[in-house]
Amino acid sequence: MRPEIFTRRFGHGPRRALGIHCTLAHSGAWRGVGEALADELSLLCFDLPSHGKSGDWDGQGNVHDVATDMARSLLTEPMDIIGHSFGATIGLRLAVESPELVRSLTMIEPVYFAAALVDDPARVAAADRNSAGFNAAFDRGDRMEAARIFNTGWGDGNGWEQTPQKLRQYMADRIHYVPASQPFLRDDSAGLLAPGKFERASMPVLLLDGATSGDMTDAISTSLAKRLPDVTRSEIEGAGHMAPLTHPEAVAAQIRTFLARS
Repeated sequence: MRPEIFTRRFGHGPRRALGIHCTLAHSGAWRGVGEALADELSLLCFDLPSHGKSGDWDGQGNVHDVATDMARSLLTEPMDIIGHSFGATIGLRLAVESPELVRSLTMIEPVYFAAALVDDPARVAAADRNSAGFNAAFDRGDRMEAARIFNTGWGDGNGWEQTPQKLRQYMADRIHYVPASQPFLRDDSAGLLAPGKFERASMPVLLLDGATSGDMTDAISTSLAKRLPDVTRSEIEGAGHMAPLTHPEAVAAQIRTFLARS
């Protein structure tokens, strides 16, 4: 059963867009980008299952399937999709599975490890070694420590000690979402890597990475770029993984330029 969906909207522009946030955030993460693009876009954003004010995932089935179904239900016409991290992988899946509903796709550091595992497993293995601490903490039930380790690798760079306690608890309460996402993110449970699938995503695609992000980000984006028919790659100077929050104006500028020719 699909969880109840909470949405919010930024902007009043003529183009209708859907914003999909990253794991452990909520739809408000798009405020900076949405306000910067207010004249260009009417940006509809929703909270992922078990995030923000949307209903909880009940633990049944594949959480990526559930989140993708939520997003697809909001696409009432061809829309520009803008996704970040886990949210970007939902955008990718929609572009492949429902291309008639996707006018353009912007992916900010999509964490679709499955593609890099096929193309460059050694780079993924190096990143996996850095995940051992997270796995150990989660397996022993220390959700707060698992959230700290995850935030260190994929956070905004401000450090765990500077993160407010309320936000730390929010992340810890949802940290199970990270391992629950792996069947799609790593194992390609939806079969997007099957021959001919990526060719369906023929709409213009923008791949945005933070210039200071790690090697894993480049490995994934390189793998995706070689599979997508119409793709542009770019970087956000001075930004890491959380560019939509830390550098919203720069992210918006890249999207604005992209949409002008899409």
